[in-house]
Amino acid sequence: MRNPVSDEVNRPQDESENAGQGLLGRAFARENLKRAWKRVKANKGAAGVDGLDIEQTADHLLTRWAAICEQLLSGVYRPSPVRRVVIPKPDGGQRELGIPTVTDRLIQQALLQVLQPLLDPTFSEHSYGFRPGRCAQGAVLAAQRHVSSGRKVVVDVDLEKFFDRVDHDILMDRLRKRIADRAVIRLIRAYLDAGTMIDGVVEKSRCGAPQGGPLSPLLANVLLDEVDRELERRGHCFVRYADDANVYVRTHKAGQRVMTLLKRLYEKLHLSVNESKSAVASAFGRKFLGYALWTARGEVKRAVSYKAQKQFKQKIRWLTRRSCGRSLQQVVDRLRPYMLGWKAYFGLSQTPRVWRELDEWIRHRLRAIQLKQWRRSPTIYRELRRLGASEAVARKVAGNSRCWWRNSALELNRVLDIASFDRMGMPRLS
Repeated sequence: MRNPVSDEVNRPQDESENAGQGLLGRAFARENLKRAWKRVKANKGAAGVDGLDIEQTADHLLTRWAAICEQLLSGVYRPSPVRRVVIPKPDGGQRELGIPTVTDRLIQQALLQVLQPLLDPTFSEHSYGFRPGRCAQGAVLAAQRHVSSGRKVVVDVDLEKFFDRVDHDILMDRLRKRIADRAVIRLIRAYLDAGTMIDGVVEKSRCGAPQGGPLSPLLANVLLDEVDRELERRGHCFVRYADDANVYVRTHKAGQRVMTLLKRLYEKLHLSVNESKSAVASAFGRKFLGYALWTARGEVKRAVSYKAQKQFKQKIRWLTRRSCGRSLQQVVDRLRPYMLGWKAYFGLSQTPRVWRELDEWIRHRLRAIQLKQWRRSPTIYRELRRLGASEAVARKVAGNSRCWWRNSALELNRVLDIASFDRMGMPRLS
């Protein structure tokens, strides 16, 4: 028998209705609610169908929370439907998000803070997505270890519209096996059945766990852990992050067998594999969480994938467009948070040359912005001389005042060097 994780988890199913008061009472205790509100406020999410933002919800809950809490504990609370938001993907597709009201996000976050310590220890060690103490970088390092051990064929599986196709009945069945708490189960089911508001009409569905709510990632791990356990039982080396799973094998034939197995396992959960994004291929030809693997002198190393670099450049081009009507300092201020976040995520990359080239390309664009803002030849000449440029360089650049990109190359680099941008607070990638 499995060692008990918690007394709450191992309560018998036929226990009275009041069995859930323990977990719900802990979830809606004052200290836990304060932590949950702090987290919801820090996320700065949009308003839900009620139109109330963070500050407005805070005022609303001052007078309404006592009644809401009573409804929650008595089991009669009914969540509001989520507001559907469609955002474009970099590849041209669309991603549908379901935005709960701020009140419902607070309730879900409070419930998550109680449930996660109970459920997380029961998940597979090969799962890295949305778990405390684990992150995407850990998944990438695990994938690198598997490839370094000689498993150079990857079964790369991507689930088609996973969060939109989560079967409510199957998910609740798997959840009851982990939490024998009727009140909590009833509340989670109410959130799944709340529906989505589209053009003022609420649409109900028997499937889907809308992205945008704090509970959705935890519920996804509950559902997919069944597949993880089967892969573990068969002794496979794999890494899963949310609905992205990579299984590493030694031969292409073994990979085909694993792909057939995964399709069968996901079919039992009423999920389907995205054929266009899934494949059995060399581990060096696939990207995983934005990273790619490559070899140097027989050693497997990490790199930023070509697609991630392309998306990065598209964003930089938008932030540094020369028709933006902002000062150079304002452009740098907008670049800083994006570059720091990108560098923090891709800090595991082992390709210093790529970082240096991106650094120089970004500063080349900044020099072109500065030249265009000086614009007129006399101004360009005067400013370059003031910065210490030689007479010949200043005259040459000022004489071609309209060639912003060409003039901002090597000769101008000696004047507007990296140090000058560092003084503006421009971060370096390399």
